[in-house]
Amino acid sequence: MDDLELGSDQDSEIAGQVRTDRLQLLFRQSGTAVLGSYMAAVILCWLCWDRFDHSVVVGWIAMLTASTLLRVSMFIGYFRSPISDRAPSRWERRYWFTLMLSAGIWGAGAFAVIPVDDLLAQAMVMLFTVGMSVSAVSCYSAYRNMTMVSIGLVLMPCSTWLLFQPSTFQVGMALAVFVFASFVASATRKMSEALETAFRLTRELERENRLSARAARTDELTGLKNRRAFFDDAHRLFRECKSKGSVLCAVMLDMDHFKHINDSYGHQVGDQVLRQVGAVITASVRETDVHGRLGGEEFAILLPDTTLDVAMSIAQELIQAIARLKAEPAERITASLGLASSDYTDESLYSLMNNADRALYKAKSYGRNQVAVAE
Repeated sequence: MDDLELGSDQDSEIAGQVRTDRLQLLFRQSGTAVLGSYMAAVILCWLCWDRFDHSVVVGWIAMLTASTLLRVSMFIGYFRSPISDRAPSRWERRYWFTLMLSAGIWGAGAFAVIPVDDLLAQAMVMLFTVGMSVSAVSCYSAYRNMTMVSIGLVLMPCSTWLLFQPSTFQVGMALAVFVFASFVASATRKMSEALETAFRLTRELERENRLSARAARTDELTGLKNRRAFFDDAHRLFRECKSKGSVLCAVMLDMDHFKHINDSYGHQVGDQVLRQVGAVITASVRETDVHGRLGGEEFAILLPDTTLDVAMSIAQELIQAIARLKAEPAERITASLGLASSDYTDESLYSLMNNADRALYKAKSYGRNQVAVAE
């Protein structure tokens, strides 16, 4: 059940990322279309100025100007907003409204200016509306429904009117537009599906890469950093503390009589003990600390900006927390800890770790289940 819930959460996460990717592509692709649709109307009116009703032309251009400014302000708002605020739930509805308004004005305006008895002007109008449709396919391809509705708003008014005109030429133009629209619908569906598939595959690949990178740095049994990941982060932390001159303490932890636990109760009990110890370490350290399993029953923790007294307190709490663990049928679980503090007279991280390791063996020699501090 947990695996099903995890898979469902991951699918939901990817679906949200794909939706965000579609929105980003929409805004990147369609910026030029905002001014392009406006300029197309202006050019059409300029070419057919002597064939159109001037008062209708002026009204159409005025409404297009207002809708274009509205869309431009939306684009400015989107690209100026922080990436965290570019959520589809916030911007998709705005885009739908401004696009439908602009496409509706375009289609209604083209229908309003088209002359009743001028075939050349009618052909010019239909040529521009078809061009607008082609532009919609290239600009809004990530959203199939958005593409089809905007094309319908631009094409249908004039095409439907032509379909009921007496001239064979006019009816032919209308039928040609409807055939074109059917091809556009098929192409739009395929393009939209291809884009969504590409987005989904990209996100799934990114997730798998993240999981692989994490797995390569994680100890499978305890969930802590593995040896390689620990030393990668430890070297970075050592350099940072040395450059700042801040205190860095190292803790080496080794389970007491762990071989006896494995030999007496089996490796399953031993693994359970190690998992519990890993959970104790994870719960005890801070975000700035570096901790990991070095191998077998040995663990290490680096405590930056931590005095020896504070580090001693943390180590004692670890000792007590481990002593409270239960892993039936093992009767008693304890650990020994070695603690060292760097004054940066050491040349490397390994000198600090070796000091903590020597203190660990001192704790073992003193009877185990205790903390020893390096001299």
